Amino acid sequence: MYFVAGTDTDCGKTFIASALLHRAKQTGSTLGIKPIASGCELTEQGLRNCDALCLITESTYELDYQQVNPFAFAPAIAPHIAAEQMGMVLTPSAIAEHINQLPFGEVDFALVEGAGGWRLPLGEGKFLSDVVKQLSLPVILVVGVKLGSLNHALLTQEAMLADGIHIVGWVANMVDPNMSCPQENLNSLKTMMASPCLGVVPHLSSMDIAKAASYLDLNALA
Repeated sequence: MYFVAGTDTDCGKTFIASALLHRAKQTGSTLGIKPIASGCELTEQGLRNCDALCLITESTYELDYQQVNPFAFAPAIAPHIAAEQMGMVLTPSAIAEHINQLPFGEVDFALVEGAGGWRLPLGEGKFLSDVVKQLSLPVILVVGVKLGSLNHALLTQEAMLADGIHIVGWVANMVDPNMSCPQENLNSLKTMMASPCLGVVPHLSSMDIAKAASYLDLNALA
């Protein structure tokens, strides 16, 4: 089981997480969850998040929606603020307990997608990264390649390593089609990142998960 983290909010975590699941289910069973999500839509079935629904689509193991996304908030704001508005307190222990109850051991490839960046606040001085540390989850880092991404990637890597996190690999997601010197930036990342690159996903005109999956190589995870 892996935790999928991102360099920032708009780096394409869900897109790459879904592509990782799509790639993995070509050879085995898969399960992806997103414990925390803001910006959920109210439906007849309750609050639903499009990111969580994408992970469900690429998972071969079926769970109830509430198992995939137990902490769902309607406002598209920081989750800890949304929780405060509802009189809730998000805690690492509650999130970790939920994850521990899920049948990840029954699938060949599983992932937990984070929210925001590495230091997503939960409130009261706690962070989502505390959950990853508590569960000792290995991390796959999604780097949204654009102007400033070298700094974002290196600072995120630095924080993860300082937390004692095992980064098993990273994926370059080319979010800016007009970025100057993209190959030079990729070369710099490959030199400075401490873990292997699992793939470079080019900017795609449509969110084609299957096509994105074709650019990923999961062999390095073994």
